[in-house]
Amino acid sequence: MNCFASPRTLQTLSPQRISMRIALAQMNPTVGDLQGNCQRILELARDASSRKAELLIVPELALCGYPPKDLLLRSGFVEACDEAVSRLAAAVPADLGVLVGHPTTWGQPAECAANAASLLHEGKVVATTCKKLLPNYDVFDERRYFRPADSVKPILFRGRKLGVHICEDAWFGQPDTFYHTRPVCESDPVQDLIEAGAELLINLSASPFEVDKSSRRHSILQAHCQRGNIPCVFVNQVGGNDDLVFDGASLLLNRQGQVVTQLAAFEEDLRVIDFHHDMPTEKLQIASRCEQLLQALILGLKDYAAKSGFREAVLGLSGGIDSAVAACLAAYAFGPENVYTLMMPSRYSTQHSIDDSVLLAKNLGIEAIEIPIDEIHTAYEQAPVITADLSSQPAGLADQNLQARIRGAMVMIRSNRHGWLPLATGNKSELAVGYCTLYGDMAGGFAVLCDVLKRDVYAIASHINQKAGREIIPAHIINKPPSAELAPDQFDQDSLPEYDLLDAILEGLVEQEKSANELSIIYPEETVRWVLNKLDRNEFKRRQMPPGIKLTPRAFGSGRRMPMAARYTHFQPE
Repeated sequence: MNCFASPRTLQTLSPQRISMRIALAQMNPTVGDLQGNCQRILELARDASSRKAELLIVPELALCGYPPKDLLLRSGFVEACDEAVSRLAAAVPADLGVLVGHPTTWGQPAECAANAASLLHEGKVVATTCKKLLPNYDVFDERRYFRPADSVKPILFRGRKLGVHICEDAWFGQPDTFYHTRPVCESDPVQDLIEAGAELLINLSASPFEVDKSSRRHSILQAHCQRGNIPCVFVNQVGGNDDLVFDGASLLLNRQGQVVTQLAAFEEDLRVIDFHHDMPTEKLQIASRCEQLLQALILGLKDYAAKSGFREAVLGLSGGIDSAVAACLAAYAFGPENVYTLMMPSRYSTQHSIDDSVLLAKNLGIEAIEIPIDEIHTAYEQAPVITADLSSQPAGLADQNLQARIRGAMVMIRSNRHGWLPLATGNKSELAVGYCTLYGDMAGGFAVLCDVLKRDVYAIASHINQKAGREIIPAHIINKPPSAELAPDQFDQDSLPEYDLLDAILEGLVEQEKSANELSIIYPEETVRWVLNKLDRNEFKRRQMPPGIKLTPRAFGSGRRMPMAARYTHFQPE
């Protein structure tokens, strides 16, 4: 694949001397909304032009949104993107250069597409470069859709050689994940650009959020700056698309890799900078772990709802920590006036759980209606055939799951009637070991906490109160022993290991893919065996859970593809 650049004569400037008025625009596109995304880029271009910017940079695939997935395979979609880029080039202010990410067929063999960045200037598409390294791990599947560039070279703009490259091209050689592999024939695109005389590295990205990923990005970009004695611009997408959330936090670095400018995290931002070699620097700003998780969850939920056409949400309030945190997230994402909750006590519910739920709803300003489920529960118990099944094991597993399913049905009735987004509130710890009920507490349209371990749910709850400077989530919810309250005197730890131990083992098994043998050196072997068996046996449940937000390197969902019907001996001989 031969991507093309402007054939004009190149003028060499030293990296120390380059100066340019640059506009960095981290935008929140909607996947597939070519008209809306183009309109947003045009608005940003007009704003940047009014502020005398020379060059505007928007993220990877900003024109169609990332990730477009199999829309790229739909007949005419990529061609429609090409047409939209041409129309956009004619519409942006003629005095402004715009670097825009988009899929393209330009310069490709028949039936092939590329992940590209084009320079729009003076009414035309004057140069296009294509992504060379196509990620094919975790949630990324770009080799399914795109053909990689054979080579990369700088783009000339107003006498400057711009080292334009796209997202993964900057991550060459990084052992970012245990499943991150590359063909041995691939070379380093950034090094190629430096050797070709690039004076400014520009990375257009759609880099999904993971906790503390900002520091890893900075380290990688800093290394490129230092080895090439060259400044770098990193412009990242922001917003939620399906299970991914993008944190923005775009950067402008000097040739030593020091931060000159950092854009806001988790919100759209446009920054116009007079870049030159001796600009003052600042410290990289990274929020606390809890604040990162909180902002990612709010943004992911808000955008999933808005881009799917939901303005209101409904969920069950149990008086427990998970539904309390989920209710807070919903109130922040939708506005408290748009959140509706149901308190559905059973014969085993405690009064303090109802009282805690009422107080939480009052603190948040959300609606909470009490609908006891005992009458419905009793009706099931009296049904022919079912009577024998339930009475043979009172308060047993079938009976406990029945209560959860009654509650799930109540939530879904309100969702169907009013068009509200129903939220499932289960956390990653419970989903991992199957401590959840299909068509019960797993019922819903979005599983907002599905990638949050129980220990982080508690940490986020405390952070919400601390950040608010008052008690939003009642202290009793945070401090009391967790319980599903589906049987007499029931507590989670009657069925599960202590959450601190469970979460540590799950982190090793799921997020680090450590072996059972390795973990048994650290933790009790019997507990490791139990957790691993539950993890594998409950894959069928997770396959049926609603979508949620990816926050960790290994979230349940599209990035973790485990078989359901499988057998494997986990404890191998030494």
